[in-house]
Amino acid sequence: MRNPSILFLATVSLVLLLIDFYVFWALRWWIIQNGMSSKTFSRIYWSMTVVAFVIFYASAYYGRNFAGQPYSAYLGAFAFILLVSKLFCAVFLLITDFIRVVGYIQEKVMSKPAYMSSRSKFLHSIAAGMAILPFTTFWYGILRNPYRYKLHKVKIPISNLPKGLEGFKIVQVSDIHSGSFTFKEPIQNGIDMINQCQADVICFTGDLVNTVANEIEPYIDMFKSIKAKHGVYSIMGNHDYGDYKRWDTPEEKQANAELFIDQHRKLGWKLLLNENRVIEHQGEKLAIIGVENYSASPRFAKYGDLNKAFMGVEESIPFKLLLSHDPSHWDDQVVKSFKNIDLTLSGHTHGFQFGIEIPGWIKWSPIEYAYKQWAGLYQESNQYLYVNRGFGFLGYPGRVGILPEITEITLTGVTV
Repeated sequence: MRNPSILFLATVSLVLLLIDFYVFWALRWWIIQNGMSSKTFSRIYWSMTVVAFVIFYASAYYGRNFAGQPYSAYLGAFAFILLVSKLFCAVFLLITDFIRVVGYIQEKVMSKPAYMSSRSKFLHSIAAGMAILPFTTFWYGILRNPYRYKLHKVKIPISNLPKGLEGFKIVQVSDIHSGSFTFKEPIQNGIDMINQCQADVICFTGDLVNTVANEIEPYIDMFKSIKAKHGVYSIMGNHDYGDYKRWDTPEEKQANAELFIDQHRKLGWKLLLNENRVIEHQGEKLAIIGVENYSASPRFAKYGDLNKAFMGVEESIPFKLLLSHDPSHWDDQVVKSFKNIDLTLSGHTHGFQFGIEIPGWIKWSPIEYAYKQWAGLYQESNQYLYVNRGFGFLGYPGRVGILPEITEITLTGVTV
């Protein structure tokens, strides 16, 4: 990836500075009106702005090398939160200034007072609040929510489910993104929650790392303690192939791929690479099909081969479980050509790590404009898809409204 041109950086910098000055003078007026120190505010405002610009340029010039540095996500989050806060404020200020202009014209044309300073102070107070709201919300998401794991319990009715599989418990974990972690202690809480479910089988649906295989190394002893009656099954997500790093040679990338497989051996997880395994539970068979990353979007490479992964699965097996990282695979192939796959487990979206979820009332995230299925349970005829909201985080080192998830799925027969 090329470094951005000087012209591009200069244009972006000019736009950002114009926004900075526009917001600064408005907030400074509000600070003075409320009897606060203008000098203190100016020092704080411009110090934060300078730091944000340094982060912006470092990210632009060093790209993924900067992103791979410790705590770079927090520096990036600081710049991002500051920009969003200023944009929120600027939009409302534009509305306020438009009202002022209309009021001024009305006063001149109609010789009638239409805009009062008290009203201006009130509107500027709201503008200041518009800046504070995203600033505090996003920082709360960083300080409180990245390791605040939530257990989602789901019962899925399966047609013709044998009695031996009644109550069969699947625990799904997805998108660990170990390269984003900065603390170990809170991760143990999530691992304890997984083990407390006493799962029959645990399924991990991809993105163990961000960029390179050795990111999971410091956490292997923790994650290998995850246990289930029939073991832990895993697949690869788009971040697990090393595609987001510049490799000097193809041999380096191949070595990373081999290390990734070796890390799974250390974890004791069964990595499925376009293949399947059949397990037996209380006299009944269950097929676990693991496909490599497959997306309906051209943005992501297609490594998945569902025909190959499905090979050898007998029709007589009463329940078929597919692990596929990207939920767009479900509509693109599964429900069209593999109608005997009962349940698909996916991740990938993280629920955008931002949204609003109030059960029975509202479920919204910006990611829904990119993915039709982005969090929770979906059904098409007798087939089901569950999209996990992710265990870890990527980019923004926090979550707002969409907490990290551990999913406990219990299979039940259809009640007639």
